[in-house]
Amino acid sequence: MKRSILPLLITCFSTSSFAQFNDSTFYMVRYTATGIINRTNEASSYAINNALRFSITKKKITFNSASSWVYGEQQHQLTNNDFSTALDANWYRPGKKLYYWGLGTFESSYSLKVNNRVQMGAGIAYKLVDRPDFFINLSDGILYEFANLELTDSTKDIYSTFRNSFRFRFRYVYRDRITLENISFLQNSLQESDDYIISTTTNVSVRLVKWISFTSSLKYNKVTRNRRDNLLVTFGITAEKYF
Repeated sequence: MKRSILPLLITCFSTSSFAQFNDSTFYMVRYTATGIINRTNEASSYAINNALRFSITKKKITFNSASSWVYGEQQHQLTNNDFSTALDANWYRPGKKLYYWGLGTFESSYSLKVNNRVQMGAGIAYKLVDRPDFFINLSDGILYEFANLELTDSTKDIYSTFRNSFRFRFRYVYRDRITLENISFLQNSLQESDDYIISTTTNVSVRLVKWISFTSSLKYNKVTRNRRDNLLVTFGITAEKYF
C-alpha cells in the first residue's frame, strides 16, 4: 500500500486574498495536525501530517512562511519522512486584480525519493473572483530549480532546470462554517518536455469553535523525472488565529 506526502509547495497562500485590509498590519498563525491509522490483526500502518503557517499582511504586501512534515510507517517500515518549507511575498496594487509574487522553497521527501530540492522564482497572479466567501486565483511564473533525486537505490540524478509554474487556487466558504479549498500546481521544465511536477491539495474544514476546525485533506504529488507519485488522505484538526 502506497503512502504519501505533502505536496510540494505550499506556496503563495495569502490571507489578504480572502479579506480586505486597511493600512494596519495583520498577522495569521495556522497549525494543522492530521493523520490516519490503520491496524488489523495482520497489518498496521499510519501517517501523520503537521503543518505550520505564519503570515504578515499589509495593504500592498504580504509575507508568508510555511513548513510541513509528514511521517509514516507501514508494517514498521518507513514510508514517509517528508519535509518542505517555503517563504513567499505578494505585492498588490490597490484596486487591481493583477499582482506579483516571489518565492523560495526547500523540500526533501523519502516517499518521492527527493533527497533535496530548492526552487526560487517570481511571477504574476490574477484574482478572477475575490470575495470573502468565494475566491478563484490563477498565477504563472518562472522558477529556477536545483535538485538531487534518487532514480534507483544506487543512482542519483543531480540537476538544475528552469520551470514554468502554473497555479490554480479556489476557496469557498459556506455560512462561515464550512470551507472547501484547493491549490494545484503544474510545473513543466523548459528544457525537457517529459519533465514535470504535479501537486494538488484539497481541504474540507468544518468550524467547531471560533479558532478550531475539523479538517479532511486529500493530497497528490507526481514527479515524472524519477517516476514517483503518492496520495495521502488524512483527517484532523486545524487551529487558526488572526491578530
